Amino acid sequence: MKANPERILKLILQINGVVMASAVFAVFLSHDQMAAIHQWLGLGEFPDAKIVDYLARSLSTFYVMIGVLYIALARDIHVYASIITLAAWASICFGVASIIIDLQLGFPAWWTWGEGPFVIVYGAVVLWLQQKIKNPTTKVDGEND
Repeated sequence: MKANPERILKLILQINGVVMASAVFAVFLSHDQMAAIHQWLGLGEFPDAKIVDYLARSLSTFYVMIGVLYIALARDIHVYASIITLAAWASICFGVASIIIDLQLGFPAWWTWGEGPFVIVYGAVVLWLQQKIKNPTTKVDGEND
């Protein structure tokens, strides 16, 4: 069976979009619910300040917006190729920045090494799949002659 990089890229964009858009639930969490989740994750006491609630909800809203964008981009990967490339490079940069920030803030290792590297790999896979689409004569792993 032949792997189809176009279908795989669309699927990856859609899955990532749905996962990111699921942050919509966090937008509506109360302060006490956010504090309970924060504590459950082992991140200590959740600060009781309006700016913290604002930043948590704003970031969740931003994730929703980016998730919906990924779903829209997946609809036509050829027309939106340059935007997908930009988003992939932005993901790689975001992943690197996340690792640096997490290390500086002393986040738990499971958080640091579960977030940043995953985002970097995601961006790299998107770029790799786009390259496979641009050069259809190159073989996808597992493809026979």
